[in-house]
Formats: sequence, C-alpha cells, structure tokens
Amino acid sequence: MTVGGALGLLVVAVVAFLVGAVNPATLVARALGVDLRGAGSGNPGATNAGRVLGRKWGVLVLVLDVAKAYLPTLLALWRFGLWAALVAGLAVVLGHVFSPFLRGHGGKGVACALGAILAVAPLVALVALVVFGVAVSVVRFVGEASVVVTLVLVGIGALGLGGWLPVVGRPVGGWLVVLALVVLSRHRRNVVAWWGRHRRA
Repeated sequence: MTVGGALGLLVVAVVAFLVGAVNPATLVARALGVDLRGAGSGNPGATNAGRVLGRKWGVLVLVLDVAKAYLPTLLALWRFGLWAALVAGLAVVLGHVFSPFLRGHGGKGVACALGAILAVAPLVALVALVVFGVAVSVVRFVGEASVVVTLVLVGIGALGLGGWLPVVGRPVGGWLVVLALVVLSRHRRNVVAWWGRHRRA
C-alpha cells in the first residue's frame, strides 16, 4: 500500500467515524424534549427510542442508523474500492458505538452494522434480516435476537475468511467477524439476561 493509499484510508476512516458518531436517537429525542440517557434502558438506539418515544420515532431512528452506515460505505466502495468500503463500514460502527459526542457511550451498533453490510454484501444482509426476524419470533426479545444474528454473522464471516464461502470471500469474511464481535461486545447484558432466564426455566 502506498503512502497516498494509506493516507486516503485514514481520511475515509476519520470521516466515517465522525458520521457514525452522530446519534439520530439522541437528536430526535432532544427535539421532542426527552433525554434518552435517563429513559427506558438508557441506550441511545432505535429500540429504546421506539420504547420511549413511540414506534414511529423508533422506526425513523432505525432508518437513519442504517442509512448513516450504508451511504458512506457505499460511497467509499464506489469511489475507492472494497478496502475503503470495509474501513468506512467498520469506522461508522465504531463511531456509533463509541461516540465522542456522547462521551464514548453510543448505541449497540446493530442497525449501523446492517447498513454497512448492506452496502458491501447485500446477500449477507438479507440473511441477517431473515435470521433476526425468526429469532425475534422465537426469543421475543430484540436484544437476544441481535445476539443470535451476530453469532450467525461470525459463522458466515469465519466461513468466508477460511475460503469455504467464496461468495463472501476472505477480506469481507474477516470484516464480518470483526463487525459482529464489536456488536456482540455491546450486548453483554443481553447475554447474561438470556442465560439467567434459561437457568431459571
């Protein structure tokens, strides 16, 4: 990689991170006179926004979260190629999860990750949506369903990284694994809660 190429990727990463750091849930809630940090679960994401502000606002936040990852990642893909898109997609998700505008306390990254994957690997995004729908219908909790999806993405990514899923490929496979692990790290409480419910059952 040339110095110019490395510098270009750094610029893409910084811009995408800052885009991801802008939190639609917080902005929409503030416009409605609500502080999400002290309402519901306190998480500045679409699920909590829907719970606190109402379903239509939750859907709006969801769409904005997906779009803020999809558009920069797709633009990077069109303009600079696959590696730039992978950098942009990961940076957007990291910006959302560790938003400096929220003192490092961002959302859980599910919708953002979906937007980034939709730009790079639409078929994988479709699989993730189907798995999520099935998981929600079975476990009845969005957080736990998100954990299921991230685990499936780790599996898909690992297959691609190992060369056993050519339609995904090694670079995208490794990227999917990293994205999924970032999102999974934000769902530790959901994993603990799920485990607790199953132990009591």
